[in-house]
Amino acid sequence: MSILAINGGKPIRDTKIYYGRQYIDESDLEAVRETLLSDYLTCGPRIAALEKMLCDLTGAKYAVAIANGTAALHATCFAAGFGPGDEIITTPITFAASANCALYVGATPVFADIDPETYNISLKSIEEKITDKTKAVIAVDFTGQACRYDEIKEICKKHDFLLIDDAAHSIGTRYKGQSIGTLSDMTTLSFHPVKTVTGGEGGAILTDNKKLYDRLMLFRTHGITRNPNQMNNTPEGGWYYEQIELGYNYRLTDFQAALIMSQLDKLPMFAKRRKEIVNRYNEAFSTFPELFVQKNIPESDTVNHLYIVQLKPDKIKGTRREVFDALYAENICCNVHYIPVYTLPYYQKLGYPKGLCPNAEHLYENMLSIPLYYGMTDADVESVIAGIRKVLDYYNQSL
Repeated sequence: MSILAINGGKPIRDTKIYYGRQYIDESDLEAVRETLLSDYLTCGPRIAALEKMLCDLTGAKYAVAIANGTAALHATCFAAGFGPGDEIITTPITFAASANCALYVGATPVFADIDPETYNISLKSIEEKITDKTKAVIAVDFTGQACRYDEIKEICKKHDFLLIDDAAHSIGTRYKGQSIGTLSDMTTLSFHPVKTVTGGEGGAILTDNKKLYDRLMLFRTHGITRNPNQMNNTPEGGWYYEQIELGYNYRLTDFQAALIMSQLDKLPMFAKRRKEIVNRYNEAFSTFPELFVQKNIPESDTVNHLYIVQLKPDKIKGTRREVFDALYAENICCNVHYIPVYTLPYYQKLGYPKGLCPNAEHLYENMLSIPLYYGMTDADVESVIAGIRKVLDYYNQSL
């Protein structure tokens, strides 16, 4: 029998609320409209303007706007020169792109386990996975919380390999007062619609390294340059260009850039509201014995993209699937982030065994991502809390 039937068929709320949702206002619409009516829809002045804005916001020396967060990760692996025989350490609790980017260039992803409390990559597990083939760590700021960058940078420095920060979740987050975007050799951003700031799609790479920046810029546009200093031959005229690398068309449009800039203007507002919701959730769920809530390290002033609750199997008889479905019936539409990458069928075909990262697999079996986005009202937040309490109480009756 369903929870709805037991409670007379009336859900906790009348309208569905989803785990994430973009916020678009009139200023965003006007920014896009103005660009659509301008002379440039792509390869225009708003790309450089966005890149400058990202540098001003984060303190990075260079920014490269790019088609999406996956393209950003791919670009970092190209710029770093990774290839066959190289190993790249990353976390399994992430979207597949954090590992796929190594495969794109012929390198091998190596999965380190997570910290069972913060859910970010484990320092101990990184050390255990290092070999003489290791070329980099791709750390992921899962949910928006910064990784332990001082310690990871020390590991990378000790073994002389690169640190790449997949900051798709963490724009606006600061680590020891320092902005995300300046903590690694290269930092990647995503502007997907459920992220804190959106361009519909879109991404960026931030770096302080001029050599990496030049390669990133080439990779974004087919490996083609119009810069005489990069050419093999003397330019034949103003039309002349050369392809000097095998790159991709990973360009961002000007109207996407305009939307992202308009959204970045609202980042303080977005961050403030997300923190308010997280604080309310933390307060409420601290009294729920059935739940474990992700721990936040004091060094990270976190702007959460996701809010994760983990069910304690010994405190509730219902399975994660039952709780998930029951919350949907209450019009609280959750999600799960993420299936451990190496357990996906493609990676299983590559020979990665299940059981590789026990902490990651335990988290996956018990976690839910609950609604968190700027446009949530206080009433929305309270209905999510009440809905979770209602579902847990139902299953507790069976204990």
